[in-house]
Amino acid sequence: MQASKIARAWFGLTALVVIAGLAAQIPVSAGTTGGTFQTPAGRVANLLAFFTIDSNILVGAGSLLLALGVAGRSTLFGVLRLTGLVGITVTGVVFQVALADLYELHGWAVFADTMLHKVSPLMCVAGWLLFGPRGQLSWRILWWSLLYPLAWLAVTLVRGAMIGFYPYPFVDPGINGYGGVAFNCVLIGVLFIGLAAAAVGFDRTFGRKDELDDYLAPDPAESVERIRDAGTY
Repeated sequence: MQASKIARAWFGLTALVVIAGLAAQIPVSAGTTGGTFQTPAGRVANLLAFFTIDSNILVGAGSLLLALGVAGRSTLFGVLRLTGLVGITVTGVVFQVALADLYELHGWAVFADTMLHKVSPLMCVAGWLLFGPRGQLSWRILWWSLLYPLAWLAVTLVRGAMIGFYPYPFVDPGINGYGGVAFNCVLIGVLFIGLAAAAVGFDRTFGRKDELDDYLAPDPAESVERIRDAGTY
């Protein structure tokens, strides 16, 4: 029971980190002048074009559900958990390797950057390694999780061709050409699949479905079986 409380506190803190980072980033983006988007509303809406923001939203949503004790063992939550975990890990790795030195940040932008690119990835990965939930991932969930990066890439390239905006230099054909963009995306795709496969392998090796984490919401079918076993109808 004590471990359950610690796990839920960790997930709650992870969700707060994401919320704090997003809350700081929104006014920073709204107040930035110049660029493709000329209005504060347009700049704030454009935040959803960034893989970092989307991955943090997925992590924040999954962590909040776990903290509140309403996350179950459905395939949908498994996809949400794996997609957020791998997406935020890719975010942290790609940022440190390719993006960290591209911008000079000040004030609240530094805080938002730290929360969304550094603290959130570390807390999400550490939380998953320490607290799971275990016994939830499968190869089927892995393939479903690939819809997120594929959809993001498709929308980014089509939208970019229409309005001339690309959120990151490595997906900008004007900088790298379409061949270079394809090469960069294949590298990141291999990283995404490799991390997802490693997560599924780890979960299947060290997790057992008969040892359920008690901070998960009970499955409705399991609750019915427990009532029947108790002789109550």
